[in-house]
Amino acid sequence: SPSAKDGVTVHDAIKLNKTLVTRAREAANAIADDIQRHISEHTTDSTERATLRLLGVTGVNDIDVPLVNVVVEQARELLPAGIVRPFVDLMLRTGKDAQQVAEGMAAGDLHLEAVSAERRAAAEQRGVELAAQGVGRIDAVRRRREELVAECGEALKPYVYVIVATGNIYEDAAQAQAAARAGADVIAVIRTTAQSLLDYVPFGETTEGFGGTYATQENFRLMRAALDEVGAELGRYIRLCNYASGLCMPEIATMGALERLDMMLNDSMYGIIFRNINMQRTFVDQYLSRLINARAGIIINTGEDNYLTTADAFEKGYTVVSSDFINEAFALRANLEPWQIGLGHAFEINPATPDQVVYQVADAQLIRQLFPEYPLKYMPPTKYMPGDIFQGHIIDGMFNFTGIFTGQEIMLLGMLTEALHTPLLQDRYVSIKNAKYVFEACRHLADEVEFRPGGMIEKRADDVLRRATEQLEHVQAISLFKALEDGEFADVKRDPRGGRGFEGVFKISADYFNPFFAALCDGRLSGPPTGPAPGTEP
Repeated sequence: SPSAKDGVTVHDAIKLNKTLVTRAREAANAIADDIQRHISEHTTDSTERATLRLLGVTGVNDIDVPLVNVVVEQARELLPAGIVRPFVDLMLRTGKDAQQVAEGMAAGDLHLEAVSAERRAAAEQRGVELAAQGVGRIDAVRRRREELVAECGEALKPYVYVIVATGNIYEDAAQAQAAARAGADVIAVIRTTAQSLLDYVPFGETTEGFGGTYATQENFRLMRAALDEVGAELGRYIRLCNYASGLCMPEIATMGALERLDMMLNDSMYGIIFRNINMQRTFVDQYLSRLINARAGIIINTGEDNYLTTADAFEKGYTVVSSDFINEAFALRANLEPWQIGLGHAFEINPATPDQVVYQVADAQLIRQLFPEYPLKYMPPTKYMPGDIFQGHIIDGMFNFTGIFTGQEIMLLGMLTEALHTPLLQDRYVSIKNAKYVFEACRHLADEVEFRPGGMIEKRADDVLRRATEQLEHVQAISLFKALEDGEFADVKRDPRGGRGFEGVFKISADYFNPFFAALCDGRLSGPPTGPAPGTEP
């Protein structure tokens, strides 16, 4: 029976094999448990740098190296036990705050050292207090969002999500405000090409970028202010999205939490597959980044749509479902609530395929029913967008139709000039106009429709679910590390000990100390849910 969620109808319209759903979720949980053991035994450069940011360290040295990088590089031999204890000990011994200690280390005046037994308890007690203060800053920002949503009003779902990508944060802000006035609900600032491969976060505002704009804390602040301004004008809270993927995953999540981002691209495997970032590092980093997102009330978006740019969407659509189950398992272990888990999928079957939209509806409806509590993010056609902008606009319209018909909640709009150039203002305007028309024209269509038992849609959904379940059970048997090495996802193979950032992974010692994990969880166990798994009923 249908149910309404903020203007979106969620239909249990396809009869699903309950046994397959249960098997798939059990396999995904076992896969995540195996990786979680690895996570619990390791830390990384970026996890420790994020901890310093949560303590309040910011800025760069005289040659523009971030202070958090300076501190971690000088203390690499101490990282297996965590950066917090020696750093806070130095704060206590010098009477300086976190920023002053970091600046002193950058100047060469201060140095970290192992903490003696007699100073250990004091350093740990103060570390716990500072962790509570750091998490309190995140809590205050989350409360401010809730206040503004109450004041400005909430958009009717599905969210209309568009991108800006000029390279200049001030031009991005102007384009974002224009998009909001045209009807956009979410603005995603695309990052400059290859920022995910930088093992540091640039500092300050930026006005040059290629294919996007640098993700920096100042750029986050500037865009947040621009969206608050236009949101007050329109009487609708406008959400801001950026990327927490890459070598600095937990650091950018920290910045997003402090500057009130509302959504962050945060996938457990995207960086591994598409940026060749070491898988051991990525899994450790995604855990802290998601704990921060969870505490900040940020909705994560996962990147399964990208699988279908390197693999065929019709033949390998089941890998998207498999990955959604895995991303769900990792998200639940990081305390994300259902409304924060924006699992991804895409409208990427070749338009030349007969009955393309029928199969796209089957895939989208399957994922909607498997994950009924989650605000799914549906990605538009990109791989097969033609140079004919009129044909492309029609294809985008069919994507919009599929999204509203199957109850997707976050709709990233396609552009009629996709892959031709960075969208112009008028391109974005006509895409929003297309979506608004389709969403309102078809808002309650799903309430009036039943799928034919044993028909094309039900058969397609059953086949995809069966193949996803078989893949998940295979991955469980061989381990996720081996599956990624074998190219199980997106037809891309990765080396468990290769890729960027492997040198920044450390096995923790028995006395590892980082009070931020406990503070972020606030007494809640970080693990699989204790109640019934969502979406298991046919």
